[in-house]
Amino acid sequence: MTIAPVCNRKIWPAIACLTALLCAGVAPAGTSSLFDGKTFTGWEGNLAIFRIEEGAIVGGTLQAPIAHNDFLCTTKQYRNFELRLKAKITGEDVNAGIQFRSQRVPNDHEVSGYQADLGQHYWGALYDEARRNKILVAPDEATRKKAVRENDWNEYVIRCEGPRIQLWLNGVQTVDYTEADKSIPQEGIIGLQIHSGKPSEAWYKEIVIEELKAE
Repeated sequence: MTIAPVCNRKIWPAIACLTALLCAGVAPAGTSSLFDGKTFTGWEGNLAIFRIEEGAIVGGTLQAPIAHNDFLCTTKQYRNFELRLKAKITGEDVNAGIQFRSQRVPNDHEVSGYQADLGQHYWGALYDEARRNKILVAPDEATRKKAVRENDWNEYVIRCEGPRIQLWLNGVQTVDYTEADKSIPQEGIIGLQIHSGKPSEAWYKEIVIEELKAE
């Protein structure tokens, strides 16, 4: 049995309380934890590519090149939500991303849909993976450099309400995008990517979601 830590507001600032709860696998009030830090419950994907290490989901390896893009995905679909998680990447000139409102491509390793990008000069960008195959919105260089913590954990916040998508990276807003194409699905799975290329690892932890009321 896991006993949740007690947060004393007179002693700890609010952020310390939140971190303690997440590390214990307990989601704050109003949210649901998507990852318990120990098992792949609620997720599906290639477990030869993804593993659990130090309470985080890890995709890829530093021991060999990554043959193709791969994704660990939720078994549940989400429509309007605020997703919070921490991510970091290791390796040389590597890339990864967080899929949302996405779908698996049948008979393929790819996932199609929106992606909050990680790595290289793409940090904080909104990319359309395996669909329009382009960056929809990206922060300027000054904003990106202000937001990114190189070689460390970075906190992403992804908020979707109707056609509006907003991204924050370490508290800095990098995207405020409204989808004009009404044919683009506004519901789908959440996926964690490891990108093809040089040996690399993408780490993800403290994954919590708050489902929002219908627009």
